Amino acid sequence: MAESNIINNAARILKLVQAGTPADVALRESLVQSRLFTAPGERRSISRAVFTYFRWWRWLDPKDSLQKQLEAALAMQDRYNKDPLSIKAEALAALAVPDWLKAEMDVVPTGWLRQLQREPTLWIRAKAGTGAALAKKLGHCLPGTEVRGQTPGAAAAGQQRAPVPQSPDALHYSGLTDLYRTPEFQAGEFEIQDLASQLVSLACAPQPGETWWDACAGEGGKTMHLSDLMKNKGLLWASDRSKRRLEKLKTRAARAQVFNFRTAPWEGGAQLPTKGKFNGILVDAPCSGVGTWQRNPHARWTTTPKDVQELAVVQLSLLNHAAGSLKPNGRLIYAVCTLTRAETIAVAAAFTAAHPELEPAPLSALGSQLSALTLWPHELSANGMFLAAWTKKP
Repeated sequence: MAESNIINNAARILKLVQAGTPADVALRESLVQSRLFTAPGERRSISRAVFTYFRWWRWLDPKDSLQKQLEAALAMQDRYNKDPLSIKAEALAALAVPDWLKAEMDVVPTGWLRQLQREPTLWIRAKAGTGAALAKKLGHCLPGTEVRGQTPGAAAAGQQRAPVPQSPDALHYSGLTDLYRTPEFQAGEFEIQDLASQLVSLACAPQPGETWWDACAGEGGKTMHLSDLMKNKGLLWASDRSKRRLEKLKTRAARAQVFNFRTAPWEGGAQLPTKGKFNGILVDAPCSGVGTWQRNPHARWTTTPKDVQELAVVQLSLLNHAAGSLKPNGRLIYAVCTLTRAETIAVAAAFTAAHPELEPAPLSALGSQLSALTLWPHELSANGMFLAAWTKKP
């Protein structure tokens, strides 16, 4: 597709966004459901243009046409990809994120702001122990340990990244093939899953034969990873308020040959999906998604402080209702893909104070002795994530 056509079609999608449709929904409806473009390369170019527009939105002149703004954004992205230090730290702090964020975070690292302006890494998760073999089959794959070398711009300053958790089955894919259409994906050999999400399941460290509850399972990405770590043995309960998502989970699990799970809807209240007790519970709670702003830059400009405060109430409520289902010595893991104080350390502190029967537990499966951990995008080359863990006293 000619570049002018890419720009024009991206501008059409931006008009849908301006009318109130979220960017990811507008792209899905325009490029997938309506089958406007069938070639993956065409869809990829249009999607890139739309997301690049929102990544550099505050640098653009609103008086220009959408086409001119898209061209300017793509030019800025190309310039930044070649030299991240071409954009000064002061400009990033002022323009890359909404002004309200500074009041919601204890620190806004420059490294994170630089990472936000990069195009996101595509991560996949191989079945346990099969990463090397899968990389040979797919090609264009690097193990996660080879991707996360340095923070953008750190090489020039001679600064190395701090150690961050590893995921042995994570691969960075840089090819252009539509992975969903590969025979390996259809055979359930891998999932497309961000590295930070993979680390959540690793933090749970479920063992074969145990009973676990994925309380906010969504479409089941972490449910399937937990099952893989459990070697398909034991029992997993997967719940969500959306029955549609749970049906999607069943479809995905069948392809991945995951069998040791049950699904049940849960609205998040006192009425639990089962009266059973668990060796472990994962509460991967709904959140403001600040940690995903590199992958979904449109959300930077639609998320509000009110969203943060309301979601923090929901998160604490979910933890409070789930906690009673732990067995003695059972583990509770709290995860949110956000970085705001209200949804992370504040929720963890409030929950700890309200539950003396639980004690903070080290996230030792991630190589940390801390009971609460922030995974930064510029350290992972992935989404940002906050994790906290507790153990029920005997």
